[in-house]
Amino acid sequence: MIRFLKAYIKSMRLYYSFVTGFAGWIGVAYYEFLVNCPTEHTIEITPTPEKKLIILFMLFMSWGINQIINDYLGLKEDRINAPDRPMVTGELHPGWALALSIFLLGVCAGITWFFLNPFAIIFLITGVLLNVIYEFAKGYVFLGNIVFGVMIVQATLYGGYASGPTENSFLIRWRLAGLILVGVINGLMTFYTYFKDYHGDKIAGKNTIVVKYKLEASKILSIVFAFLPTIVFFIMRITGMIAFPLNRTFILLGILTVVLQIWTGILFFLNPIGEKTYTSLKTDFRACVCGEAAIIAFFNPELAIWLFLAAYILVGFLFDLHKNPKS
Repeated sequence: MIRFLKAYIKSMRLYYSFVTGFAGWIGVAYYEFLVNCPTEHTIEITPTPEKKLIILFMLFMSWGINQIINDYLGLKEDRINAPDRPMVTGELHPGWALALSIFLLGVCAGITWFFLNPFAIIFLITGVLLNVIYEFAKGYVFLGNIVFGVMIVQATLYGGYASGPTENSFLIRWRLAGLILVGVINGLMTFYTYFKDYHGDKIAGKNTIVVKYKLEASKILSIVFAFLPTIVFFIMRITGMIAFPLNRTFILLGILTVVLQIWTGILFFLNPIGEKTYTSLKTDFRACVCGEAAIIAFFNPELAIWLFLAAYILVGFLFDLHKNPKS
């Protein structure tokens, strides 16, 4: 049992957990913003520290729980791309691992229904379904990135609606803009992960962007796509989707995030294959999670600074614990 749990936790790849954790934290921060904003407040109630802790714990663990499902569905290409992963080597029994993930998702659904906001279960279920769809969608060029981005948006929606009752919709004007940014940042992040899986995906018939356009063109796209979140932001700013004043904290963290995104693009341009392709993912994950922290600065500037710093340090620390690129 201990051996099984160790293999399960290893397969969760917890350095990824900040992706769903911070995406969901955007929703929680927005909900608290509604509580404290006289012009926006309706029926929102300040969530207790215990409730926020439970929400954030489930959001952080949701990546790992769903990653087991992803590994189960992707065994074919993982036998090529990641032959040392516990589920491939037999260290982690696929059936029992899948059963545990389904059980844990059921526990999360029960906590959401009885202790949080039953409406939030919609986004929990949608996130799981999109995770399953992603495994097949990633083989159709850009579709996989779109599905992945929308999947992570479910974490933001879950975090917001699980925090308590609300009459305000996330899907209007600049609230929608925040969700779009989450989707774009995460869709970009997963694009860079395709480089390390290029050969395996090609053999397995997964027609990702990198497989479709091959390495030479894809490494140029790595530079071009690095500017995509910035371009999308300014389009929404010009069109009025983001019409409110930008605080100094958001501007500062936004600039730092753009630097990380551009540096990510440069790294994959220089190292589209090889050992450094894997280690470059640390910068990719940092750019993604720090970008999510920058979005939180819209609603809680002080919290955003602490989360940005924590993300930069902890993502690197957890990533370095997984030194084997084949696992």
